[in-house]
Amino acid sequence: MGKYHVPVMLNECLEGLNINPKGIIVDATFGGGGHSNEILKQLGEQGKLVAFDQDEAAKDNLPNGDERFVFIDQNFEFLHNHLLYQELIPVDGILADLGVSSHQFDTDERGFSYRFDDAILDMRMDKTNSLTAITVLNNYTEEKLADVFYQYGELKNSRQISKQIIAARTQKKIETVADLKNALEKFAPKFKDYKFWSQVFQALRIDVNRELEVLKSLLIQSAAVLKKDGRLVIMSYHSLEDRLVKNFINTGNFNGETEKDFYGNVIRPFNPITRKAITPSDEELAINPRSRSAKLRIAERN
Repeated sequence: MGKYHVPVMLNECLEGLNINPKGIIVDATFGGGGHSNEILKQLGEQGKLVAFDQDEAAKDNLPNGDERFVFIDQNFEFLHNHLLYQELIPVDGILADLGVSSHQFDTDERGFSYRFDDAILDMRMDKTNSLTAITVLNNYTEEKLADVFYQYGELKNSRQISKQIIAARTQKKIETVADLKNALEKFAPKFKDYKFWSQVFQALRIDVNRELEVLKSLLIQSAAVLKKDGRLVIMSYHSLEDRLVKNFINTGNFNGETEKDFYGNVIRPFNPITRKAITPSDEELAINPRSRSAKLRIAERN
């Protein structure tokens, strides 16, 4: 079992939530429970914490017997319906840490990391889903594969990559990390191969888990469930996610196009609390190098 990561920018997240001890807080990405445990310390007896996680392994980290804590073993895509069912709308704050946990990266059989050659290319956050990276690599058309690598991995040579995968899979089914590396090794630049493999694996993971779709869904639902002046705190780890979060907070849509009312006021459900994304301090980077790509954005419900 790998360890769950130390929560990134923990204090900044807690400050951003501006926790009311009697309030209702949502931790949309429970994971190892690092953020949740600290939130519970700041909530009083009347406070409530609702945590979501679709990963079975997260259940190993649940706090024991705390009546203020509600765990929902689902993707945060279903946030609104579950909060409605629990009669917990409106909420005071929503936190989402969108990163893949160190536990997921370090558990070789999950197939999230390119470091384990023998690992099966699974990449599902929710094991009940049928789509795996193996299915994507062996069943998608050349055009669809190219789209995945271009849109989600931002790989400029996505067409050549997909062509090469099609050629490789006619010889042998691509099932392990080693199979994929063998198929694409000619595209991995010497001494900078880690960046290439990170992009390839990111693209597959985003597609398998529909990560950008569910993020959009979370952002739209957060506007519906947060009370006035409630806080939205989102931490992302790559530019595709951060762009969606930034655009939605600043403009109320995902294209980043500002709409104004008759008086020239921007029409949007949130006001950004921070003009720019917050990034980890040098001290945090020294202790936790995996935090280097993290960007934190905080907004308040209008």
